[in-house]
Amino acid sequence: MSTDWEDIFIAWSKPPSQTEADKIENAISAIRKALDADDFLAEHARVFVQGSYRNRVNIRQDSDVDIGVLYVGNAFYSEYPLGKTKEDFGNTTGTYHYSEFKNRIEKALVARFGQSSVARGNKAFDVHENTYRVDADVVPLFVHRCYRENGSYICGTQLNPDTGRAIVNWPERLYDDPHWPPQHYENGVRKNEATSRTYKGVVRILKTLKHVLLERGVPEAQSIPGFLVECMVWNVPNADLVHDTWDANVQAALLYIWSKTKTIETCSGWSEVSELKSLFLDAPSAKLQQAHSFVNTAWDYIGVR
Repeated sequence: MSTDWEDIFIAWSKPPSQTEADKIENAISAIRKALDADDFLAEHARVFVQGSYRNRVNIRQDSDVDIGVLYVGNAFYSEYPLGKTKEDFGNTTGTYHYSEFKNRIEKALVARFGQSSVARGNKAFDVHENTYRVDADVVPLFVHRCYRENGSYICGTQLNPDTGRAIVNWPERLYDDPHWPPQHYENGVRKNEATSRTYKGVVRILKTLKHVLLERGVPEAQSIPGFLVECMVWNVPNADLVHDTWDANVQAALLYIWSKTKTIETCSGWSEVSELKSLFLDAPSAKLQQAHSFVNTAWDYIGVR
C-alpha cells in the first residue's frame, strides 16, 4: 500500500506543540534572568533568540533553543577592504576582550543554575534541560563590522570558539540602524510571506524527514545540518513552493535542489538565508556532496512519482 505523504507532510509542516513552545519560552526567560542578575551584563549585553526557533523552522526533534548574548560596549571586531587597516577608518584596539565576556557569562549561568547544569563548549554554553525548560545553547557574541572602501560598514555578529577560527554570522537586524541590514530572520519572513507561508513548512518537513532517515540508520542523514537544509530550501524559487499541496511543494523543492547541487557551477550563486555569505562557493567540496546525497536519498525515500 502506498504511503499517503500529503497527510504526513501536513503534520510535519507544523511547528512544535504549545507544551514544547512553553518549555522553550521558559528556557529563554531563565537565561535572561540569569544574565540580568549580573550588573555588567545587564548593562552591556543584549540577549536575543536566534537559530531555528527564532526563524520558526524548529521541529519537535530539535527542541533546544539557541540564545545569543551580544556585547554592546565599545569593543567590536572588524574586517577591512584589502590593503586597509583600522587606522584608515579611525578605529583603535579595544580594551575589553571576548574571553572576558565569555567567562563572565559562564559565572552568571553557574550562579543561577549550578555547575552541574552548565557545560562550557567550544562555541557556547549548554544549559541543561529540566522538567519545565528545554536545553539552551548560550552563545557569547561581539559585533562584527564589515567595512567598505567608502568607510561605510554593515554589522553582524562574531563568536570566537575556545579553539579554532572565528565565526561571523548574520542572524537578524538587531538594531533599527542602516549599519544593520536585513539578515537571516528578515529574509526568511519575506520569503515565507511571498510563498503563502509554505517556505518554512517545507523546511520543517525536510528537517523532520532527516530525523526519520536518521532513525533508520541512513548514512546520508548523519551529518547534514538543519541549517544547511534551511538554506537549500531558501534557494528554491518561490514559484516551486506555491503548489496546491505539500506533496507537490516538497517534490518541486527536492527536484530543484537535486538538479542544482550536482555540480558547483549550477549552485555557485547560492547563499545562506542572510544573502551575505555564500552557501557552497567558499566551502569544502564535501559540503556540496553531502547536500546532494541527502536530497537524493530523501527523493528516493518518499518515492517521488
